[in-house]
Amino acid sequence: RLDGPVRGNGKIIQEMEGLFRGAGWNVIKVIWGSYWDPLLAKDKTGLLLKRMEECVDGEYQAFKAKGGAYVRSHFFGKYPELRELVSNMTDEDIWKLNRGGHDPHKVYAAYHAAQNHKGSPTVIIAKTIKGYGMGKSGESINTTHQQKKLDVNDMYYFRDRFNIPITDKQVENLEFYKPDEKSEEIQYIKERRKQLGGFIPTRRIKTKALKTPAAEIFESSYLDSGDRELSTTMALVSMLTKILRDKEYSSRLVPIIPDEARTFGMEGFFQKIGIYAHEGQKYEPVDSEQLSSYREDKSGQVLEEGITEAGAMSSWIAAGTSYSNHNIEMIPIYLFYSMFGFQRIGDFAWAAGDAQCRGFLIGATSGRTTLAGEGLQHQDGHSLVMASTIPNCVTYDPTFSYELAVIFEDGLKRMHEKQENVFYYITTLNENYKHPAMPKGVKKEDILKGMYLFKEINNKGKTKVQLLGSGAILNEVIKAAEILSSDFGIDSDIWSVTSFNELRKNAIEIERKNLLNPDKKPEKTYIEKCFEKRTGPFIA
Repeated sequence: RLDGPVRGNGKIIQEMEGLFRGAGWNVIKVIWGSYWDPLLAKDKTGLLLKRMEECVDGEYQAFKAKGGAYVRSHFFGKYPELRELVSNMTDEDIWKLNRGGHDPHKVYAAYHAAQNHKGSPTVIIAKTIKGYGMGKSGESINTTHQQKKLDVNDMYYFRDRFNIPITDKQVENLEFYKPDEKSEEIQYIKERRKQLGGFIPTRRIKTKALKTPAAEIFESSYLDSGDRELSTTMALVSMLTKILRDKEYSSRLVPIIPDEARTFGMEGFFQKIGIYAHEGQKYEPVDSEQLSSYREDKSGQVLEEGITEAGAMSSWIAAGTSYSNHNIEMIPIYLFYSMFGFQRIGDFAWAAGDAQCRGFLIGATSGRTTLAGEGLQHQDGHSLVMASTIPNCVTYDPTFSYELAVIFEDGLKRMHEKQENVFYYITTLNENYKHPAMPKGVKKEDILKGMYLFKEINNKGKTKVQLLGSGAILNEVIKAAEILSSDFGIDSDIWSVTSFNELRKNAIEIERKNLLNPDKKPEKTYIEKCFEKRTGPFIA
């Protein structure tokens, strides 16, 4: 870190070596450079190795910050035998004793050994110098992030140290040095890039588009559920099950669950597509006699990672950016308890937006939970507010299965057919209730814009109110409208708000457009268009 060494009282390389060896890795350490080799060869007693082991990271930082005389006194000077070992060396010679990470020969030897190792993964841990090459301005010293530049003498030093063939005038003008196009270095770099698939930084923004699945997959959700009560989470799982039967989409779907697939009603996926496990399943699960037993498989498709939201989100980002990184369009769907989503992995969600990720985040059990004993811990009402901070995150809080179907189909079309660089956050509920058919006259585009008129109650009441609700509360809004009508003679218009965030985005966009075009007739926001012929009060 900038302030000082992270493990000044110990040895970070030894610590990391222990972690990797404990996990079964092959560890190659590159600690000492070639200039140490003659000294190590002359050290017949092992005293030099002992001294190397005694010193901690904080001391090694000082050795490189304070010059050869300091090293002679404080490193070699502890033992008379070691002082004698370097008696024929100047302070400059001692200061040049290099670290392994800055020795091309040692680094090459380590890389060669790693390439030829079989049977386990290899990690190379190389010792380097903080601020290498910066001289007194920054090499091996504790500095501040505010240090933005080197003085001209430090730049001369840098030029001379690394043998960069530029003049003093070029140094003073901060000119970059680029080798000749036909030079060995440039030819080598180009050949390596060619073998690796092209130049970087580069970004693939388009891949082979996927045709949106057949409409019938979603149309069954537009119908009245009759006497059947179900949650929107179950409606989503039903849609996913149907999508898995689609030949083009089935192999591209990546269901990701940290835990509790059964709570979300997804246990049917265990047998249908299996849980990915790189070693397969070496045991018989305790529920093996059940229809939906716990099945792990080398070719499994479900990623069930345990209770690690960070790990699950990382897998989601990897699949969501595979179109750009690997030219393979994947459809990651990460389901989690909504209270444990953006509240825990908000920075990862922002990173997903930065990386132009495509996929679905599903905040299940949102708004209100009916899980016995769970209490308040899952009664999330703010994850959508947190999601609103990410510009390319499209958010919805639907109540009915037809709303969810319209939104999910639109997400597939926008992300995987039109290849827009957005991702969706959709909250779903675990409360079971009856779902009405999509009302006649309701347009899909209005659901997607964020609000539509669900129902009008006109009993010639003495007054009328506009009631707005979304997600878990909309059913209560509908009940409230009935009470207002029957008990108080008040009529109402019931508005289903599928996304307050999308309404806000539209309002901000129109407001900005009107501000920048004062010579034109002001446009109306979508909310204004919905309410222009309605009277208040407006209750959301």
